[in-house]
Amino acid sequence: MDSVRTVDIIDKKRQGHELSFDELSHMLNGFTKGDIPDYQMSAFMMAICLKGMSLCETIWLTKLMIDTGKTLDLSQIPGIKVDKHSTGGVGDTTTLITVPIVAACGGKVAKMSGRGLSHTGGTIDKLESIPGVCTKRSETELMDIVNRIGCCVIGQSKELVPADKLMYALRDVTATVASIPLIASSIMSKKIAAGSNAILLDVKVGKGAFMETLDDARCLAQVMTMIGEELGVRTIAIITDMNQPLGLSIGNRLEVSEALLLLSGKMTKGNPLYDISTLLAAYMLYLSQVVDTPKDAYPLIEEAIRSGLAKEKFLSLIEELGGDTSMLDINKLENASIKLDIPSDKTGYINAVDAHKIGIAAAMLGAGREKMYDVIDPAVGIILKKRVGDAVMQGESIATLYANDTKRLNDVISLTKSAFSFSDIPVTPSPIVHDIITAAPSLAQDVLK
Repeated sequence: MDSVRTVDIIDKKRQGHELSFDELSHMLNGFTKGDIPDYQMSAFMMAICLKGMSLCETIWLTKLMIDTGKTLDLSQIPGIKVDKHSTGGVGDTTTLITVPIVAACGGKVAKMSGRGLSHTGGTIDKLESIPGVCTKRSETELMDIVNRIGCCVIGQSKELVPADKLMYALRDVTATVASIPLIASSIMSKKIAAGSNAILLDVKVGKGAFMETLDDARCLAQVMTMIGEELGVRTIAIITDMNQPLGLSIGNRLEVSEALLLLSGKMTKGNPLYDISTLLAAYMLYLSQVVDTPKDAYPLIEEAIRSGLAKEKFLSLIEELGGDTSMLDINKLENASIKLDIPSDKTGYINAVDAHKIGIAAAMLGAGREKMYDVIDPAVGIILKKRVGDAVMQGESIATLYANDTKRLNDVISLTKSAFSFSDIPVTPSPIVHDIITAAPSLAQDVLK
């Protein structure tokens, strides 16, 4: 490959041709070492966005990205280790819920998570909204905690997949984020490098998700499951709805409070957050080989919640991370200085709750980031009082804002109101689970865009 010019590889992809493993290796290793400049890598990723990649190219790209850093060795943790990843949504507290449930049922979860760079905080932001919690831990500490309590969630290591961080920094400023091969390789390289034996993917679809159409979500899920299987990691993807927020709470401490509500047995079947969280936990336990089928996991999950063991695992995790569990009280978590109810302007039935608008409104209050180093206010956010299908009377509260700053409050009120649409007749909510994807020998389309 020494005789091959970088510009020729870029041009080959620009023309829509499949690249070889060696050509992809030239690009990845050259860029990571600093031999290939940003402008050439940006052009290369734009060519991928426009022309796509074959499944083989995407798998090779993922493998090469993994090889730019270290891979975590979790062999000191006995048994099968399972990881979980969500492609991001609004009111999505499922990691805080599923991880302790799986541990309570006998599974092992050693998980690295990231911070949010969108509407609301990521899992690490939510955990660190609890006073005292520190998620910056070594891999030895990660394994020790899992061996003690069955689960651990820490911040992502800089030593894993350094190519992804460099590439994403360029993608974010060159309009090359929206590419299924680049999204899939970014997610799966980090998940596989984290060392678990199995991965469950929660692929969101809808207005509040990165994948807005079911076709795109299904394609991404298929590609990621096949990458995992080809690289030796058992992988299943579940496509879930994100047209309206999953939970009723949006904002870091507010979401912790809602997760605790579920783990305390105060939610039941039929609640979307409960249903999705228990489904994800069931598949994680199946991947862990704790149960023979996902259906077999439900009695274990229900007993873990009923007995209080799932909540105990969550509290143990917070203590292991240095957190003050005495702060896990609704009056201490919901402690913004301003609490404002938003009344409905209409009588009728909720026809839609736009997850994207709600997410942006929460970010305007300070619950999310626009830039990587923006500071999140852990106390602010929104609690929804109504979901799709609910009846509402004019003047009745549809949401409550939690704020610490009045500067943008009027804009947030207006945006939150606009997220709700109404119907004069009863409305049936759409399904919250759209598909379950496992690796298959054939893919719907060979060249992905």
